Amino acid sequence: MTTHSIEHHPDLAEMRSRFERVTSTPAAQAVEALALITGLYLAASPWIAGFSGLGSLAVNNLIAGVAYCLCMSGLGSAYERTHAMAWTAVAIGAWTIVAPWVIAGDVSTTRSVLSNVITGAVALLLALAMAGMAGRNRTA
Repeated sequence: MTTHSIEHHPDLAEMRSRFERVTSTPAAQAVEALALITGLYLAASPWIAGFSGLGSLAVNNLIAGVAYCLCMSGLGSAYERTHAMAWTAVAIGAWTIVAPWVIAGDVSTTRSVLSNVITGAVALLLALAMAGMAGRNRTA
């Protein structure tokens, strides 16, 4: 009895082809670029927006920003193997929105709340856009 590798299954080959078509579009590349910029801003936001004095929130934003960048980078070049990471990026975006209240509580400043809510919403929408690209049915 011969065994066949899953790598040669016709459905897998078609799925990889579809992911490659979707992620090579200018829209997908723009989403990935905007997501990387968003993640970099999130990581640097405590120093850009001026709330680095809120130590635990600053550390949270640094870690969340780096994690978001790692989740969203590479999706355009290897989407068929990394698309599940876009859902992790959705969670990071949602966490970013609520983090000022959960971590800093009453100490939160208007700048920290505003920065996190806007950045988290943008991160969430970009991650949802990238995760949703798997369902698109484009023709070559």
